[in-house]
Amino acid sequence: MVDAKVASLKNRNWALYGAYLGFGLAVVALVLLAISPLGWYAGWWHFRFAFFWLMTYSAYVALAAGVVCVLALAVGRSGLGGRGITMAGIGVVLSAVLVYVPWQYNHRLNSVPRIHDITTDTDNPPAYVAALPARAAEKANTVIYEGPELAKQQKAAYPDIVPLKIGLPPNEAFKRSLDAAKAMPGWTVVDSDPSTGRIEANETSRWFRFGDDVVIRVAADGAGSRIDIRSVSRQGRSDFGVNARRIRAYLERLKR
Repeated sequence: MVDAKVASLKNRNWALYGAYLGFGLAVVALVLLAISPLGWYAGWWHFRFAFFWLMTYSAYVALAAGVVCVLALAVGRSGLGGRGITMAGIGVVLSAVLVYVPWQYNHRLNSVPRIHDITTDTDNPPAYVAALPARAAEKANTVIYEGPELAKQQKAAYPDIVPLKIGLPPNEAFKRSLDAAKAMPGWTVVDSDPSTGRIEANETSRWFRFGDDVVIRVAADGAGSRIDIRSVSRQGRSDFGVNARRIRAYLERLKR
């Protein structure tokens, strides 16, 4: 009888310690993921360190947390008690989320070409003017178009990114283009020049606060107008497909 009680106590302690350990590892993984962008904002490390080290190890720690919590629930559930079950359950859910976030980023990175300059006109991309000082201050990617190889990769990945032609005179097309840019969620219009048909805007990502610059060009095209747009990331080699999605969203809004 005494031996059975001692064995039960050991089992209970092991299960509870496992739940605490798994929950603690999940919290560590959460901290690693949370400080990834914070250190980038503060200038403590490069964003590549955040992406390829902190986020990666956050996923590994989260995976370990999930395994420990599942084992605690599966093997020693009877000895956990209400509090232990709750902690292990939270640890499982939290670890699943924390594994998913880096996995999603890596999946997206590998599903799109590693380019960050997307435009509807690969032969004569719209040129930036207002964005240049901010990009220079940030030591951002160049806005000099990289040429045929970049165009080839873009057309293979995003064949739908093409100019928009509308049956409106340039002055009216420019007004509609500017109104659409102002209505885009997250966009900040920084310059507009009706004489050259140029509109510039920027957008900042929510998590890492990466800045991307947009330039729109409205030009006469026969009896109507042609609208071209270009979106370029300030940092990083790959844009995770963000610039193409941004251009699509803008053109859809303009069509409506």
